Amino acid sequence: MKYDWILFDADETLFSFDAFTGLQTMFARLGVEFTEQDFAEYQLVNKPLWVQYQDGQISASHLQQERFVGWAEKLNTTAFELNRLFLEAMADICEVLPGVKEVLELIQGRAQLGIITNGFTQLQSVRLNKTGLSDYFQHVIISEEVGVAKPDKAIFDFAFDKMGQPNKQRVLMVGDNVHSDVLGGINAGVETCWLNWNGALKPADIDPHYQVADWTELKQLLLA
Repeated sequence: MKYDWILFDADETLFSFDAFTGLQTMFARLGVEFTEQDFAEYQLVNKPLWVQYQDGQISASHLQQERFVGWAEKLNTTAFELNRLFLEAMADICEVLPGVKEVLELIQGRAQLGIITNGFTQLQSVRLNKTGLSDYFQHVIISEEVGVAKPDKAIFDFAFDKMGQPNKQRVLMVGDNVHSDVLGGINAGVETCWLNWNGALKPADIDPHYQVADWTELKQLLLA
């Protein structure tokens, strides 16, 4: 195999991340109906917070709580508690994406595997254990714990220290988000593969080394 290390994003790369269903599940447990209109309004708050987080302008804690402030006031609870319940619901509904386990089984032992995610600690360990993926990965690097998020080079430098400073020419970063996973890998000096599920247009200023539509194409790339 061409690579000594293959690093993966988590959400929508290894795992499904259906935030709407997760929110519906969480609010249903509180006896509240959560509609598509509610989700649209939630995203008006949530999406800009994620941009600020990836740009290093706010902390993970600020993001997680700020997105639930309005609902916390309505329900007479805390944003912290709503975020905890949301991540719990997301862990409960989590599923491994098609092809993931097959490919991990094939490449395990041919390369060392790791995860670099901008997701949150409460969710990551539960999902890995629940889905049986934890044994495949030598390292799981979580931005909330490192204090910096992709695409910042610093989270990759942290990972490289954990990995024993590998030859960057033999490291591949795979992820579905071109603005965090691919740009982050480029910033870190490693090769990148964009898992472009929906055939989105490539940004003019970001050039992944490879682009695949699903894990079947990724398998062909890795085992070529």
